[in-house]
Amino acid sequence: MPIEISYFAWVRERMGQGGETVELPNGIATVSALILWLAARDDAGAAAFAQPAKIRAAVDGVMASGDGNISAAREIALFPPVTGG
Repeated sequence: MPIEISYFAWVRERMGQGGETVELPNGIATVSALILWLAARDDAGAAAFAQPAKIRAAVDGVMASGDGNISAAREIALFPPVTGG
């Protein structure tokens, strides 16, 4: 099943695009696994996800931790930590 991935802030800049629709390989079932897979695909992914601990995720509009399940997700947003007031 295709999944929509959206990139924001410097993740977007490093990926060179605001998002994409992908078919996940078997075994990619968590946010952390997705980030590792994206990092291994190409140079842009390696640059965007070089520090995976800094990446935040929202799965179908709800914040998710690294072990958050994405197997039934339709949309995942990946972005750096948000700060400010």
